[in-house]
Amino acid sequence: MAQNAREAKKKKVIDVLNKARSMELHAIYQYMNQHYNLDNMDYGDLALKVKLIAIDEMRHAEMFAERIKELGGEPAAEAAAKTEKGQRVEVIFPFDAGLEDDTVDVYNQFLLVCRDNGDSTSMKLFEAIIDEEQVHFNYFDNVGEHITNLGAAYLSQIAGTPADTGAPAKGFIAARAGAA
Repeated sequence: MAQNAREAKKKKVIDVLNKARSMELHAIYQYMNQHYNLDNMDYGDLALKVKLIAIDEMRHAEMFAERIKELGGEPAAEAAAKTEKGQRVEVIFPFDAGLEDDTVDVYNQFLLVCRDNGDSTSMKLFEAIIDEEQVHFNYFDNVGEHITNLGAAYLSQIAGTPADTGAPAKGFIAARAGAA
């Protein structure tokens, strides 16, 4: 009986880890699509930062997959939602801030599922990723506010900046921290 109870708890944790992985896969597809579009619109600096955030999301997806495998589960391979394509620059950043805000909220709920089911390792994983998602939210929200408040003046300063997409990408968090 105790074995069945442990397996049921583990299944609940694997389920939330897989839901989180699906959310990360959606973010990867969404942000890479936006990265290409921003680069095509000649907003290189914005394109680069969105790409770096997508790389962070790739790392998160892998972290969730590794934990799922440790628990004996099969990592999800489907994105949680469909990619919104062809977004205007004025739409991208508020849209992404909303995705990140929702992610922080949902991951906090998932963290509680892990805690309630006795999995402190998965709980700590969610804590670490929530911190990074909050940094992403802050960036997207800040850029969105600049676009709303300053409009064309803000965007004209960024137009024509290089995306430098060929550079070795460390991810947004690592790049901000100056990590190698």
